[in-house]
Amino acid sequence: MKFSLQNKWVLITGASSGFGAAAAAAFGAEGANLLLGARRLDRLANVCADARKAGALEAHYHELDVSRTASVEKFVAWAKEKMSSPAGKGKPAGPAPLHVLINNAGGAHGVDTVANGKDEDWETMLQTNVLGVLRVTRAALPLMPHNDGASIINIGSLAARAAYAGGSAYCAAKAGELQISRVLRQELFGAGIRVSSVDPGLAETEFSLVRYKGDAKKAKELYAGTNPLVAADIAEILLWVATRPAHVNIDEMLIKPVDQADMGKVVKRTPNSK
Repeated sequence: MKFSLQNKWVLITGASSGFGAAAAAAFGAEGANLLLGARRLDRLANVCADARKAGALEAHYHELDVSRTASVEKFVAWAKEKMSSPAGKGKPAGPAPLHVLINNAGGAHGVDTVANGKDEDWETMLQTNVLGVLRVTRAALPLMPHNDGASIINIGSLAARAAYAGGSAYCAAKAGELQISRVLRQELFGAGIRVSSVDPGLAETEFSLVRYKGDAKKAKELYAGTNPLVAADIAEILLWVATRPAHVNIDEMLIKPVDQADMGKVVKRTPNSK
């Protein structure tokens, strides 16, 4: 039987845009309660409002920088407070359980080779994609119920599985995320908490704009002539993963657009081609 998200609490990091924002709308439409975190509060406010319109029973947002332990701990303490309810109507006082954790915050910075790489870019990628996943998961695990269909879903990348020039730290970071997911499956064995890694290939979001450090022309050129994945595609998959029957665990999913065979092997179409 499909696992119902109605009135279940869902925490999404990196929720201000891209996959995170799309996931907020998708999970909201299922009647979930949302806890959204990111650094850009103005965008988070809009995402939160859209999620409520989509059907979220509750939707709240708070600043979150996954690269800082203090920020993560403050965010999860806030989340616990939001999930708490007074005693009454047959319910004990205390926080409701967190049923879905989506570790989405991350991203790539720069396309330099190892010979020309910058410490700042490398450290940012490892802090967000690797240590951020560890920090948020560590802080959120005590809120997650055992043997009740709870899910940890980590957003990975094709880059975890396919190396390419200019992607050293990002490939390493996403390979790290994939291994963290696999380790969690071992460490949570018997707890009844599901762990998944959802790994997209070419997807058109703000990802490339960030990677090219605001160079919109370069970011646009990456997708020119292609038919890439979009945020809503991944959001639909995240929702599907979280709503499988409680005894079903989707360990890993690699998702690519039809026009992508591998990293760097993407069909470039002219306007009149099919």
